[in-house]
Amino acid sequence: MNIEQYIKAINEQFRTGIAREHSYRPMLQQLLDEQLPSFVVTNEPARIDCGAPDFIISSEKTNTPVFYIEAKDIDDRDLDGRKENKEQFSRYKKSLDHIIFTDYLDFHLW
Repeated sequence: MNIEQYIKAINEQFRTGIAREHSYRPMLQQLLDEQLPSFVVTNEPARIDCGAPDFIISSEKTNTPVFYIEAKDIDDRDLDGRKENKEQFSRYKKSLDHIIFTDYLDFHLW
């Protein structure tokens, strides 16, 4: 899946009017799988000490986590973790070296 296909799939799901945060995860996983061939993309991984980020991207060779992704619903107004997401994002920023916060369209790397 390329970026154009990803945006089209996200848009199709969004236009149903009933899609929520978890509805878009299969598209993001497919995009990541195809764009990061030497990594393992795990959706809904086991809980870790600081919580349960939505995705862990690990090295295919060593299974070592390289970065994490926390996904929020499209148009989430707090991808910087200043309001509603503050407690969760603060925990992740403090504990994880590399995390991306996304609403499936905007991606913020911390």
